[in-house]
Amino acid sequence: MQDAKRFRALDSFRGLFALSVVVYHMDIVGSFTELAFFRNSDLFVEFFFVLSGFVLAHAYGNKPGINFRRFFISRTFRLLPLHWLMLAVFIGLEIGKSMAYSQGITFNYAPFTGAAAPVEIIPNLLLLQSWTNATDALSFNYPAWSISVEYYMYMIFMVVLATGLKSRLWLWAAIAASAWVALYVGGGFFTQSSLRGLSCFFAGALAYFAYVKINQRVSPRFKVFTFLEVVSLFAVMALLACDLPNKVMLASALFCGVVVVYAFDAGAVSKALSGRLFELLGRISYSIYLTHAAVWFCAISLFMVAQKVFGISVAPMIDGKRYVDVGSMVLNNALGVAVLLIVIAISVVTYKYVEVKGQALGARIINRGMVFARPSVLDRT
Repeated sequence: MQDAKRFRALDSFRGLFALSVVVYHMDIVGSFTELAFFRNSDLFVEFFFVLSGFVLAHAYGNKPGINFRRFFISRTFRLLPLHWLMLAVFIGLEIGKSMAYSQGITFNYAPFTGAAAPVEIIPNLLLLQSWTNATDALSFNYPAWSISVEYYMYMIFMVVLATGLKSRLWLWAAIAASAWVALYVGGGFFTQSSLRGLSCFFAGALAYFAYVKINQRVSPRFKVFTFLEVVSLFAVMALLACDLPNKVMLASALFCGVVVVYAFDAGAVSKALSGRLFELLGRISYSIYLTHAAVWFCAISLFMVAQKVFGISVAPMIDGKRYVDVGSMVLNNALGVAVLLIVIAISVVTYKYVEVKGQALGARIINRGMVFARPSVLDRT
């Protein structure tokens, strides 16, 4: 069956780009975290939106009907268990900050203020924080802003599926184009976060049908696709390293092309990305994305405490941003690698004991008590 196809290279990119977002959120003096590529790797969130639209269009786009109950439950139990766990972790970290404050140790912000204000808890529980201008999209576990957008894009996608097969493409195109224009001229009612997601997600859904048309007419050749894959990678690196206006919108178009090229799994880069390590990173990418902010918060807080207790400048403020500096370029780079390894290790655990079990619970609800043995490839999107 066509919808059983697994896009191996795209899965691997999901993991690699999630790690790039981790590095983007780290600030370590004189380390690889300060390279231009990583300073702009927040754009990879656009890739995640495009890929989600692409994969869901692959799974459901050509089906005449859909079991809405099954779709809603599977998507909900795919995203919410880990999101709720990390929200609880961040609330616990704020409690820890309160205890540290009572001992005279201060941080960048007072506990339970600003993005961690108690009023932000309910919107985060409901994944609404990115959809309203009355809430802070970056509250508590700030990477979850894109999960907020993605969850309700699933629901919009589900509503569109209720229309006829022919009208779906037109509706996807209308949503993507409208969001893109609103992002350019100003969102008005919609938040910038939601417009980023809508434009990329539904552009990704359209990209899937471009892939289908190309696949019907083109026989993938190794050398040709190796060339296209390499050119695509250089284009991504060039975009991230340059300083252009409207990079978000350019990234959306570029990532659609990248996803189509690598969906064929036909070139040398795709073959290299099929290795076990890359496959693992792809599998745990959602955990990497949602757990890393807490890991970095704990790391930088540890250095701030050390600075306060021992009087050493290991957590300096530079241009209004908190950095870590352990004294040498070698040690700073080693610290960055260590943080990445810790994030990966934690993500392996949360994938196994939170993500997989959450999906299994959702499947049992769908099947009314039937045990779900293992999440499918499509449920890992």
